[in-house]
Amino acid sequence: MGKLYVVATPIGNLSDVSFRQIEILKGVDMILCEDTRQSIKLLNHYEIKNKLVSYHKFNEESKASKVIEEIKNKDINVALISDAGTPLISDPGYVITKLARENDIEVIGVPGPSAVITALSVSGFDVDSFTYCGFFPRESKEKKELIERINKSETDIFVFYESPKRVVGTLEYLMKNISDLEVLVCSDLTKLHERHYYGKIDKVLTELRNNPNSELGEYTFIIKKHNIVKDDNNLSIEAQLIDIVVKENVSLKEAVDILKENSHLSKKDIYNASLNLKKYF
Repeated sequence: MGKLYVVATPIGNLSDVSFRQIEILKGVDMILCEDTRQSIKLLNHYEIKNKLVSYHKFNEESKASKVIEEIKNKDINVALISDAGTPLISDPGYVITKLARENDIEVIGVPGPSAVITALSVSGFDVDSFTYCGFFPRESKEKKELIERINKSETDIFVFYESPKRVVGTLEYLMKNISDLEVLVCSDLTKLHERHYYGKIDKVLTELRNNPNSELGEYTFIIKKHNIVKDDNNLSIEAQLIDIVVKENVSLKEAVDILKENSHLSKKDIYNASLNLKKYF
């Protein structure tokens, strides 16, 4: 029986491709892609002459079952790619991978670029834990529900995709509904005109509004909210640090060391709380 390969492709820079990706794309019997006009650029660049078949969100339901039958009955190997990045991450692919699993077809991931991971890796935020939310919702009800989830969540890092014409409006909405946000907005990751906007959300918004080309390109953005972390005595870590500074007449740095030694709080949470207070010292 054939196999289904889920192959990541470059998100902008065509040099961001592995030997294995090229080998797989050359060796399979069929390549499923969102837009043949887009994917042919990559294939031509690496002289990959293979059969391209259109597979997108509008024909996914009908196309998936036919391809699965071919993999089973004709013993062919198929690669699934998206226009850019890793398939299924806000791109088509769920239907066919699910069908493949249900039909005992081996599904093999061929890893590579992802705008989500690339943005997180350069963010300067602590990204041990994060939530990926896909494209920011457009409907008022969905946006309100999302804001409620974010405000209640113990996770403080959230990653989104957004269109260039909506990114400013989306950030304005977030600033109105979530207090004290830091953000990283990435435009055209890995491409020639890649640009990052980093800092407090009001600063980033000003920079975006002042850029005449802000409505061009593709956007991935990260928000970091500041959770108030509490321990058993119901005082936030920030409050405990201030209490130590006042009562012990020590610096914030010394207060951090004292709290580390005399509490069961994590060093990471104490450090993050101290960063929240630095602007007051």
